[in-house]
Amino acid sequence: MVEANREKTVKTIGVLTSGGDAPGMNAVIRAVVRTAMSYGLKVKGIQRGYTGLLEEDIIDMDGASVADIVQRGGTILYTARCPEFVTKEGQDKGAEICKKHGIDGLVVIGGDGSFKGAQALAKRGINTVAVPGTIDLDIACTDYTVGFDTAVNTAMEAIDKVRDTSTSHERCSIIEVMGRKAGYIALWCGIANGAEDILTTERFDNDEERIIKNIIEKKKSGKKHYIIVNAEGVGDSYGMAKRIQAATGMETRATIIGHIQRGGSPTCKDRVYASAMGSKAVDILTNGGSNRVVAYKHGEFVDYDIDEALAMTKDLNQYLYEMSKKLSR
Repeated sequence: MVEANREKTVKTIGVLTSGGDAPGMNAVIRAVVRTAMSYGLKVKGIQRGYTGLLEEDIIDMDGASVADIVQRGGTILYTARCPEFVTKEGQDKGAEICKKHGIDGLVVIGGDGSFKGAQALAKRGINTVAVPGTIDLDIACTDYTVGFDTAVNTAMEAIDKVRDTSTSHERCSIIEVMGRKAGYIALWCGIANGAEDILTTERFDNDEERIIKNIIEKKKSGKKHYIIVNAEGVGDSYGMAKRIQAATGMETRATIIGHIQRGGSPTCKDRVYASAMGSKAVDILTNGGSNRVVAYKHGEFVDYDIDEALAMTKDLNQYLYEMSKKLSR
């Protein structure tokens, strides 16, 4: 039986995915739909993010719509970036379309840019809750983002395979992982894969001479291969490989793992945590909440005001970073 306060708050919940896709987004969608249905609410799926909202690409969803999707990567609602939604005119239009379709609660799954869109709609009278869906783990208010666990495990397995070849051929291998503005995937993989060097957007000082010196010293001590995990935001992996090979005499190859990190069946953690976040988003809406973002902090699923969340900053875990340098010696 639906609680009385829930009946009065929202009657139709919309859900969309925006920005880069991430494994586990489908688990969020499934949780939103089925939790809403358990409260007797209608659910509408908005396809292709804010672009689909502005184009009224909106479908009715029910339990059957989300059957057999929890194990699938990507997003069944598709995703896109929408420059028009950054404008006041686009945001006004989006709010009017929500009202036209009876959407009085909206769950937005994505990153910081998607949160700003949710924030804009909340200011225009649409109850909104955001769920952090990004493989980069770069949302400041939360210790977990949907897709990171799968992405980092995918990258780890790929680096293990490259290491096998690097060891066989006595090479230096530079493996570039995703993370244009954040080095969390690089840091975690560097530790998990036993890399000799980890280059992150936040910490790398462009001192290639230090790397070259380390390689030469390790060669003298008998080490026959060398692994460097490089974040996308540092980049230039192919150029770096050429310079290192020229300076050290050690055959050096670059491998860019790329978008395989975005896809694939989500891990158990991404399925369970994503489901919890999707369900909590609906709970927040049905209890009268708006302009909120779901987060995982200190072992609990919590929520923050979007304005507060967007004002927060986040850095790499300093302990993990310092530890990684000790372990690479």
